[in-house]
Amino acid sequence: MLSLARTIARPGLARAFRAPSVAAAIHTLPDLPYSYDALEPHISAQIMELHHSKHHQTYVNGLNAAEQSYAQAPSVKEQIKLQSALKFNGGGHINHSLFWKNLTPTSEGGGKLADGALKSAIERDFGGVEEFKQKFNAATAAIQGSGWGWLGYNSTTKKLEIVTTANQDPLLSHVPIIGIDIWEHAFYLQYKNVKPDYLNAIWNVVNFKEAEARLAEAAQ
Repeated sequence: MLSLARTIARPGLARAFRAPSVAAAIHTLPDLPYSYDALEPHISAQIMELHHSKHHQTYVNGLNAAEQSYAQAPSVKEQIKLQSALKFNGGGHINHSLFWKNLTPTSEGGGKLADGALKSAIERDFGGVEEFKQKFNAATAAIQGSGWGWLGYNSTTKKLEIVTTANQDPLLSHVPIIGIDIWEHAFYLQYKNVKPDYLNAIWNVVNFKEAEARLAEAAQ
């Protein structure tokens, strides 16, 4: 035991457990594929501008700072301390980058689910499109606090499933097909505390073409 303690205390071995000195990646805020007012009246321009330019930018900044600290951390213990910051800000960046593409103006097909693989899969796994929306909204509205509602593809069962995650946790158990932000910053200025109104409205601007493309890639 004493010899083991002496071995661990050796400076050379201690240096071997330090974090490598590598440069952290620089993440940037992605541009929206539409203008801030493009989703009105379902999501206001004020919400979209604050959500994108302030909230998402904060996650990007936090992720860059956390990754830089991680790269410079002198020990595994210090790296472990940074895990929550990496998860929260990294998840926020991943989730929102997906969310913006999840949406599109009604003039460009928002809310329209055409016949195809996605519609067939929803009908197979939920009994119908309206039944799916009702189940999705109920599960997402029931999140305590903040989080995300997801339509995910289960790679094991080859089926679509409704999943929720807390805070900014990214969806890791499934391939994300559609994700809906249920944090208050996503709806409160317009819908106040009435989550069901927001959830009902957002289906008018869901980009089902993007969702179908994700499903096709996931099912390959």
